[in-house]
Amino acid sequence: MPDHVTKVETFSYICDMLDEFIRYIEREKRFSPLTVRNYRKDIERFTEWAGSSWDDFRPDHITRDTVRRWIVWRTETGHITSASMNREVSTLRTLFRWLLATGRTRCDIMKAIPSLRTSKRLPAFVPESRMEQILADEREEDKASEGSDREFEEHRNSLIVLMLYTLGIRLAELTGIDRDDLSDDCRLLKVRGKGDKERVVPIVETTRRKIMDYLTLIERQKICNSDEKALILTRKGKRISRSTVYRIVRQELTRGGVQGKKSPHVLRHTFATHLLNGGADMREIQELLGHASLKATEVYTHNSIARLKEIYSKAHPRERGGE
Repeated sequence: MPDHVTKVETFSYICDMLDEFIRYIEREKRFSPLTVRNYRKDIERFTEWAGSSWDDFRPDHITRDTVRRWIVWRTETGHITSASMNREVSTLRTLFRWLLATGRTRCDIMKAIPSLRTSKRLPAFVPESRMEQILADEREEDKASEGSDREFEEHRNSLIVLMLYTLGIRLAELTGIDRDDLSDDCRLLKVRGKGDKERVVPIVETTRRKIMDYLTLIERQKICNSDEKALILTRKGKRISRSTVYRIVRQELTRGGVQGKKSPHVLRHTFATHLLNGGADMREIQELLGHASLKATEVYTHNSIARLKEIYSKAHPRERGGE
């Protein structure tokens, strides 16, 4: 872009550029709506900082030093973690590759920007004994609520926990499920994952019966009396929000005595860890989770190794002071 253009022209250019980039990651990269929203927010924040205002930002004026100063500024003033900063850097990498490919800049400056080092954190998960107790308690609460004003909420909330744990699906995948994504016999579920990729997940018998009971309940109580296709509903018959599911899961796990982090993703980690501990093949778990690469799934081996070390320390004669 020429240096002599007016600020109004520059502003219009940047807005058009951002809109075109967003269309690119939506339609060609097929990023999820949440990822697209995060990318837009990251880029707007960066461009405002890099040019002091939207008016002054120009891609060819950005250098490696600009990005390095941006990283320092974000980590110091924003107090964000290395993992969060790396996500924003990843946004800029995608942006500058696109700028180069579309002729809007002469070089990809992000190639020389390394990711920040992050500490290796094992995924949090719920021990098997604790998870079994949570599910048993919820079955009892479901029975106790039959015929009461709380029947729908109790059955729906326990179904949410059961599906996240036994299917290993993500929060956004759960809230995105439509009733016609279930097979006719409720033994299979079509899941739309990241990048709008679809996979089919088998439904275990316990969860299948729970889903069928729930479908009967919402029909009997006329919860879904509109054109809403969603499986998981609010009392008013609308698709449930991610924030509501998050709150429900946190509430249910807290009530079940779970310590530490309590979220839908913890149940996904629990699903994967329990499968691995039970002897499931790593590639089978990868397929069930919808991971694009095996590397993302291999993190669960660390949980299993940690568990084996614990068993060893408690059971091996040498560890118990034997000779």
